[in-house]
Amino acid sequence: MPTYGPISRRDLIRGLRDLGFTGPFTGTGKHPEYMTRGERLLRLPNPHRGDIGTNLLARLLDQGGITRDEWQSV
Repeated sequence: MPTYGPISRRDLIRGLRDLGFTGPFTGTGKHPEYMTRGERLLRLPNPHRGDIGTNLLARLLDQGGITRDEWQSV
């Protein structure tokens, strides 16, 4: 069960895969990697920074169409 708070990028990717996302795939520009689920594309934060904070996690989950309950039930 991933936490809904500061989380490592590795744990974020693991949780997204558990929810049916595939990837990460290499992209271009500011966000070099992304994951997909169906036709939904979710850009991942830079891998060279620290943990992903609660606010950024909330925005990522919103962009991915994932509820907080769904995230915590993985």
